[in-house]
Parts: sequence; structure tokens; C-alpha cells
Amino acid sequence: MPSIKCAKIAILATDGFEQVELTEPLAKLKEAGAEVHVISPKSGTIKGWDQGHWDKEIPVDRQLSDVRVTDYDALVLPGGQINPDVLRADPKVVSFVREFFNSNKPLAAICHAPWLLIEADVVRGRDITSYNSIKTDVKNAGGNWLDQEVVVHEALITSRNPDDLPAFIAKIIEEVEEGRHEDRKVA
Repeated sequence: MPSIKCAKIAILATDGFEQVELTEPLAKLKEAGAEVHVISPKSGTIKGWDQGHWDKEIPVDRQLSDVRVTDYDALVLPGGQINPDVLRADPKVVSFVREFFNSNKPLAAICHAPWLLIEADVVRGRDITSYNSIKTDVKNAGGNWLDQEVVVHEALITSRNPDDLPAFIAKIIEEVEEGRHEDRKVA
């Protein structure tokens, strides 16, 4: 099994990400020994949303246009309402998410980030959780919505909200160390 210490993980986000849903996985995955890059369609910095207001700016390590799915062992999608809504309108982002899913590598989405999974058409027939307000979106896209802190379906990892971050991050590490899920059906 691969070690988290040898893993290269991408966190894909733009302005309006739920701050703790990016900063906590970033910090904890780095603490575990992974190399972690914040990637975004834009360069420079992206601004977080924290408890009803704009807050910290996070440096973008790589622009989406400069990376490939083969560069990373796992992909993390933070939520918030703004971030995934903006990202799902970008065909290049949607294509990257779909291609990453089809690579059979761990893909993790929390809160409203399953909107990106829906747009990439990868939830049909899979167990998924999300922020409660988008459970109908998940169901309408053919997903089996579950109200659990973390749900894993063939290395597709989903969680509901910031309270679930410890379980979400632990499951990301576990799935990275399991490696590719070759039996996962492509979308």
C-alpha cells in the first residue's frame, strides 16, 4: 500500500470556499506527510468565506490549466455555497473532476462540493452525503444520499459539513493508502 508520506494531493477551489474545509485538510494532510497543492482556475490567491464574511486569502500553488490528473494521488473538493457553484459552471473544472473520478484515485468532497460531482455526472448509483440542503440535488442526479459524517463508495469520499472534518480527513488518508480502486466504474 502507498504511504500518505509519498502522496501528492490536490485541493481544488476558488474564491468563496468554506474556509475551514480547505485550511483544515490542507494542514492535516501536510502534517501527515503528504505534498499538498491548492489548485484553482485562477492564479495568485483565493479568498475564503468564514461565518458570513470574507476572510483569509490562501495562495494558489498551481493553476488548473498547468496540472494533469496524473500529477496527483487524490483530489479534495472543499465546499461552501459560492466555491462549488462557481466551479461547476467552468467546463474545464468539470472535465478535470470527471477525469479524476475516472482515474480510480480517491476523490473527496465535503458540504456543497458534491455539486461538482453532480455536474461531472459521477454520483449516479453511488452512496453520497453532502450538506443537507443539496440532498435533493444528489438524489435527482441518481445518488443514494445518506445522512452520515463520512460516506465512502469505491474511494469516492463525501462528508456533510465542517463538524465532519476529522472523519473526512482520516478517511482521505486511509483511502490514499489503499491506492487506486480499479473496480470503480467510470462515469
